[in-house]
Amino acid sequence: MGLDLSKTTLGIELGSTRIKAVLIDENFRVIADGEHYWESTFENQIWTYALDEMWDGLQNAYKDLKEGVLLKYNIPLTTVGAIGISGMMHGYLPFDKDGNKLARFRTWRNTITEDAANKLSELFQFTIPQRWSVAHLYQSILKEEKHVEKIDFLTTLSAYVHWQLTDKKVIGIGEASGMFPIDIRTNNYDKHMLKKFEHLIEEKDYHWTLEDILPRVKSAGEQAGHLTEKGAKLLDPSGVLQPGIPLCPPEGDAGTGMVATNSVSEHTGNISAGTSIFAMIVLQDYLSDFYKEINIVTTPDGKPVAMVHCNNFTSDINAWVDMFEELFQLMGSSVDKSELFTLLFKQALHADENLGGLASCNYYSGEAITEFDEGRPLFVRMPDSRLNIANFIKTKIYTALATLKIGMDILKKEGVKVENIYGHGGFFKTEKVGQQIMADALNIPVSVMEVAGDGGPWGMAILAAYSLRKKKEQTLDEFLRKEIFGNKESKKKYPLPKGVKQFDNYMDKFKRVLEIERNAIELLR
Repeated sequence: MGLDLSKTTLGIELGSTRIKAVLIDENFRVIADGEHYWESTFENQIWTYALDEMWDGLQNAYKDLKEGVLLKYNIPLTTVGAIGISGMMHGYLPFDKDGNKLARFRTWRNTITEDAANKLSELFQFTIPQRWSVAHLYQSILKEEKHVEKIDFLTTLSAYVHWQLTDKKVIGIGEASGMFPIDIRTNNYDKHMLKKFEHLIEEKDYHWTLEDILPRVKSAGEQAGHLTEKGAKLLDPSGVLQPGIPLCPPEGDAGTGMVATNSVSEHTGNISAGTSIFAMIVLQDYLSDFYKEINIVTTPDGKPVAMVHCNNFTSDINAWVDMFEELFQLMGSSVDKSELFTLLFKQALHADENLGGLASCNYYSGEAITEFDEGRPLFVRMPDSRLNIANFIKTKIYTALATLKIGMDILKKEGVKVENIYGHGGFFKTEKVGQQIMADALNIPVSVMEVAGDGGPWGMAILAAYSLRKKKEQTLDEFLRKEIFGNKESKKKYPLPKGVKQFDNYMDKFKRVLEIERNAIELLR
């Protein structure tokens, strides 16, 4: 039976370490994919990516996918039913009226906007994290950066790519909520806060207002433009892909994670675990107070979400695994890295109760929750510590989860109840291990679906399918529950009392290690 390309949808996600493209069929199954690995660079105290490299990576990922379709179905990928673009949230991408980039892309990982974030949070009485676009903009104003007066458009990575593909300056509401606060009653930027911002900078007398330079907000299910001839060539330079394909609103990786785990209804939650880690808990309404550790964003259809975002998660673990891989190479052997991760994670289950007395801090970059502007990954042990693989790896995993735990504990004190949380991302690829440790760390049951390892781009393809195929007045929640997840199984792990106690004991040590981290930042420059 042949493949009907008009019933497929394409999801592309520009993640922190990987650009991935996923094509799904009318039954929402992945039928082809492609990927490209890339890394951020730290240039002049700014974490950034080169946009030229982004386009190369996007084209490589799409080419892999296109070749997969040709090999499997013997048809050229001339079209798809709809496309959706996703990317790492937040950051700063300013352009002038001619479309020229005015400053280097500043990613979510940067912690260089503390003054701006604090002043805006106080002004709005609403937490503005350092990584949000408006914080980067106001910090640039405070520093009197010359480019600010020339800004005509300010956007995020996913909305930038969408703009280039469609010529439409729009953004999905979930992604928009990481640029500027959203009013959940109007599903648009908060007008009251926009006025406060304009009053704050009125003496600058810029030619623009913030509302003018932000992308237009769209909710899930809306169409957001069509692939232009230029856009088709950007995605597929070979010219096989044809223009005219509809695109859904571009979203952030947080939003695609919610979709991929069926976590868009009230009291549901999910954790995305990769280079960074963040928990998303869907709320009935805003919290009673605002906390610097908790960010309020939205689902792709505009419900309020409490977000606990940590800049640092797997980078330190990845670096150590790279070194173990190098050891194999020096010995004249080769090892599959995914198998190496699995082997090491499984060994963590055999760690001593006190992890052998080991401790660590995984901060490659700053971490707003614990008030760090920079990071110094470190590993600490006492002379009588028991250093072995099991203790070492479990210490690294516990450390990676420790900052998330601090934020989640605040939500618990606020009375936010979460009966179950869904996990997705590479951390959950090793069956049972990451899932059980996460459940113990948060003292919350953790479920993992079969799409856990590649949830983001698949979730974006689902959003594209929703915009193409939703029934009249059908909500995103209804679409996911009835058409996507009705027969999908998930595996649940409950917290184990012994594991909960072990992690709580490690948290006491981690908080003391943070003092060592502060000294390391001060002394190691």
